Amino acid sequence: MVSITTHPEDRIAMTETVANDARRGDPYALERFVEAQAPVYANVLAELRRGHKASHWMWFVFPQIAGLGGSPMAIRYAIASLAEARAYLDHPVLGTRLRECCEILLGIDGRNAEEIFGYPDVLKLRSSLTLFARASRQGDSVFDTLLAKYYDGKPDPQTLALID
Repeated sequence: MVSITTHPEDRIAMTETVANDARRGDPYALERFVEAQAPVYANVLAELRRGHKASHWMWFVFPQIAGLGGSPMAIRYAIASLAEARAYLDHPVLGTRLRECCEILLGIDGRNAEEIFGYPDVLKLRSSLTLFARASRQGDSVFDTLLAKYYDGKPDPQTLALID
């Protein structure tokens, strides 16, 4: 199990956000991802097409299971459960964008994941792919295909340990 250090005020703020969003019909507060992606998504696509991530968007484009990151951004954009990951995949904007980013990654040849994402984002990508591969309702998902391409088909063991 991975231990993380968080500040109580970060957890309180996130809890309040989720509670407010649940009252508005967004039980997983997925709108936080849409809002974070809005100003940078075109740049995300451009960076992926160039095969080199250069700016800071990993947390809300390729989110991870809760419990892996301790920074305020990692906490804010953590996915709490497989149910939330499925809701993310089913979301008309977020699921489409995640799959679009994955399709771009599938088309990159001659570069490994660390060359594309750098460290530590190469670890975050593996975690995110593992989470969404498990959450996907598709048989042979793009997430499994990317795990095969960039990580020899090996899912992230820390993510697997945290998935409910």
